[in-house]
Amino acid sequence: MDSIYKIIDIVGTSKTSWEEAAKNAVETAAKSLEDLRVAEVVKLDMAIDKGKVVAYRARVNISFKYRA
Repeated sequence: MDSIYKIIDIVGTSKTSWEEAAKNAVETAAKSLEDLRVAEVVKLDMAIDKGKVVAYRARVNISFKYRA
């Protein structure tokens, strides 16, 4: 039987790096979703407050196996 995958878009944040932000997104999603397959970083940005970077943000598409 062929497999079907659902893809969701999530945003992870970190005070230290984009890599940590992406990792936080995946690890947090893994707590409530099963059978994660692929994570694709699609956008990186930063939150700025008073001219200072206060957070790194990574938008991540995550796919997981769809179960009917």
